[in-house]
Amino acid sequence: MISAFIILFLYQPVRVEGTSMLPQLEDQDRLFINKFAYRFEQIHRGDVVVFLYPGDHTKSYIKRVIALPGDTLRIDRGQVYVNDKALKEPYVPLKYEDDRSQPEETVPMGEYFVMGDHRSISSDSRDFGPVARNLIYGKAAFVYWPVDQAGVVR
Repeated sequence: MISAFIILFLYQPVRVEGTSMLPQLEDQDRLFINKFAYRFEQIHRGDVVVFLYPGDHTKSYIKRVIALPGDTLRIDRGQVYVNDKALKEPYVPLKYEDDRSQPEETVPMGEYFVMGDHRSISSDSRDFGPVARNLIYGKAAFVYWPVDQAGVVR
């Protein structure tokens, strides 16, 4: 009964499919997402979130929040600027960077700009646009499988 309560209301196990969040999350990693976190706290830049894909609500994606509602964002040959400041992204290794550019835009209220950490292969807000708040249903919390990769998602 306690396990059912935890899974239904607090944490949900999910499996990562794909490599767009390398090196933090690998294909087939198993992790718990906190479904309760955003009921009481705000979504922050840098959070790794799980959301319903805007183009098909039967699919879920996992990406990192890069810009918040009302932020201005532009990408110049791979360098992300939020509110005219270069974003420091230690979670994106050199070998996963890309050189895509995107003109400045303001993230609409109630929406979030998300990107994968493996920039050169990620399908993210650069492709499908910002994600509405009501599509975000969890915060990545803890990798539990494989055991040698276990730990808090940062």
